[in-house]
Amino acid sequence: MFNQELLEELQHYIDTHLQPVFHEMKLYSSEERLISEEIQNVDIEEFIKIKRQPAFNQTLFRFIDQKAVSDADVYKRAGMDRRHFSKIRTNPEYKPGKNTIIALALALELTKKETDKLLSSAGYSLSDSDTFDLVIQFCLEKKIYDFYDINEALDYFSLNPLI
Repeated sequence: MFNQELLEELQHYIDTHLQPVFHEMKLYSSEERLISEEIQNVDIEEFIKIKRQPAFNQTLFRFIDQKAVSDADVYKRAGMDRRHFSKIRTNPEYKPGKNTIIALALALELTKKETDKLLSSAGYSLSDSDTFDLVIQFCLEKKIYDFYDINEALDYFSLNPLI
């Protein structure tokens, strides 16, 4: 349960971590454009082969195996139905929404670093420019995994609940 002291700590966390977003236009020098052309000549297939990380569902099921929990426990705790979870399992190209991935990370009680890895495997990240994301980061750092408590913290900032 979020008591007043923890809510004040959360408010301070948000205030100190919330980063303003600046949009900056950059003009590239001829030297930088030349480097860019060189990069374009690199074998892109080789680059992808070297850099490719496991797909989202591979990353998720690796964490499930590491935590030694059943699929049913995870999807129930994350507030998902069996069909949606089955779609994640059977379709390696399927990427659920960011909130669904956060719910899965919380259900698995992942660390901040593990959550970042899971989100990244689906092309998402937690931003220091978004209050919702900062609340989630705070909860991960404090090892707060109870959805009721997390939704209470989100409601404190007039944000939509996670699930």
